[in-house]
Amino acid sequence: MLVVHHLNNSRSQRVLWLLEELGLEYEVRRYERDPATMLAPPQLRAVHPLGKSPVVVDGDNTLAESGAILEYLVEAHGQGRMIPPPGTPERLRYRYWMHYAEGSAMPPLLLKLVFDRVGKASMPFFAKPIARAIAAKARSGFIQPQIDLHLDFMEDELGRTLWFAGDHFTAADVQMSFPLEAAQARGGLDVLRPRLMEYLARIHARPAYQRALARGGPYDIAS
Repeated sequence: MLVVHHLNNSRSQRVLWLLEELGLEYEVRRYERDPATMLAPPQLRAVHPLGKSPVVVDGDNTLAESGAILEYLVEAHGQGRMIPPPGTPERLRYRYWMHYAEGSAMPPLLLKLVFDRVGKASMPFFAKPIARAIAAKARSGFIQPQIDLHLDFMEDELGRTLWFAGDHFTAADVQMSFPLEAAQARGGLDVLRPRLMEYLARIHARPAYQRALARGGPYDIAS
């Protein structure tokens, strides 16, 4: 049976969702973040040297990186589902969005998280104004403009097709869920981009998404 090493409030929620969409049996082994550092617990290093989640074990195969896991699950267990046919324009779009999610969309959102924490971190009183000024300048001068650029791009793309890879729901939509949820939580995504907000509402309403939440536990980033 497939085993998912699942960390709360993390990218591994996407893996549970895809497994539910595919109707596969799997076991969830849960791990909780350190409430102070928000880092994964050291026990995950026994599963994978980097100590991060998600990690999926399928027989003799141990896989990390959510995008690679989703591609593996679709190819190994999907039986042609959740992926456009080879040689089609939709297949090219599928491949693009599978890689865009982490390669382009997530970096500015991660920078936003880091610099938000810099501004709130404990430090000597004389350093606080300097650190907060640097963090504010980085956010306003580079990070937020980059996030807005990507959100506008995605909003425009969803004006072309119903789903990211075309008119049919695929694993690329599962992969794209996390950056959009992160953008809504901390990147400024709101009703001013109605297609993206409607897209989030659609994926959150899917029965498989709801089943994945029940299996994985609290997922605050989508609340």
